[in-house]
Amino acid sequence: MAQKHFIREWRKFRDLTQEQFAERVGVTKSYVSKIESGKRRYDQPFLEAAAQVLRCEVADLIMRDPTDPDGIWSVWDTLTAPERHQVVEIAKTIKRTGTDG
Repeated sequence: MAQKHFIREWRKFRDLTQEQFAERVGVTKSYVSKIESGKRRYDQPFLEAAAQVLRCEVADLIMRDPTDPDGIWSVWDTLTAPERHQVVEIAKTIKRTGTDG
């Protein structure tokens, strides 16, 4: 079974071709193509190199689609530190009170 990831989305989000990305990561374009299509499994060294090139965290490549406009991270990334604190406090309140919205 293919490993779910958002490597292609992050690469496109950073406006890189497969060739540019592969060169910066230190692998072949074919290797990147196989990983993005699910024909090859990624490994930790690849994820670490990819995250560095794509300026994100390793976990982002597995859990976070940077192109999802409704994703919480799309909003989170635009917030200031005080606003992030407010959001966390609101989320804690919702969790604690069980508000169904």
